[in-house]
Amino acid sequence: MFGILRKSTIFTIAFLLVGGVSFAADSIVIKGSTTVLPVAQATLEAFMKANPGVQMSLSGGGSGEGIKALIDNTTDIATSSREIKDKEIKLAQSKGINPLAHVVAYDAIIPVVHPKNKVQNLTVDQLSQIYQGKIKNWKEVGGDDLKIVVISRDSSSGTFESWDHFVMKKAKVTPRAQMLASNGALVTAVSKNRYAIAYLGIGYLNKSVKPLQVNGITASLQTAMSREYPMSRELYMYVNGKPGGAVAKYIAFVKSPAGQKIVAKEGFVPFVEVKRTGKKK
Repeated sequence: MFGILRKSTIFTIAFLLVGGVSFAADSIVIKGSTTVLPVAQATLEAFMKANPGVQMSLSGGGSGEGIKALIDNTTDIATSSREIKDKEIKLAQSKGINPLAHVVAYDAIIPVVHPKNKVQNLTVDQLSQIYQGKIKNWKEVGGDDLKIVVISRDSSSGTFESWDHFVMKKAKVTPRAQMLASNGALVTAVSKNRYAIAYLGIGYLNKSVKPLQVNGITASLQTAMSREYPMSRELYMYVNGKPGGAVAKYIAFVKSPAGQKIVAKEGFVPFVEVKRTGKKK
């Protein structure tokens, strides 16, 4: 299971590795999605072992923040759990930035509840009704007579936008919902509240929360890869045009079998077949 820092809203890690008495000229700055954060951190750590001397900085904050940083030319790589929007592409191009997408993993968005909640499965429609505030009590969906506490990601999150795409279909989330800024914050909130429901990327599941089936289908690496699970998606790293130097080398590593093995180890879905040694969770 990940440490607390890895699940924080904004997690920053900087590697300043010295060769002799001077810092290397190569550097990589990565900003964006908290969903992609564990993949970015773990692959960075492995990349640095093989490529000492490169200065690297990694921070979360949300997919929208990462893409904004790419547009503003304040990051080399924007991590995102959603596809870049047309208006973002146009804004980037107006500033001389050419966003280029690299799919680095697949993910499944999973509704989660407190482990003591006896509900096992919800349909997409029931999830929508709950998040709109139309279904307000767990007894309406086969649970105990308890008021539902709705917890959601904030609007800068790619996961929030994916949830809108898969579940809400442009319907508004109830104003009573608690809007939190990271997957880790959602895990903590649900683990401490028997009434709560939230949704997470598959890599953030742990024993402190209970995943629900959706339309009778259990989210797994297999059902996400096959798209049988109804809320599967790509995870991205965006760069400005064709990268060079350390950035190109790092992207290539993440997409390599060695990098994809790390993706699988972190609990996400690799896009290439790899021999997995088991999840850490």
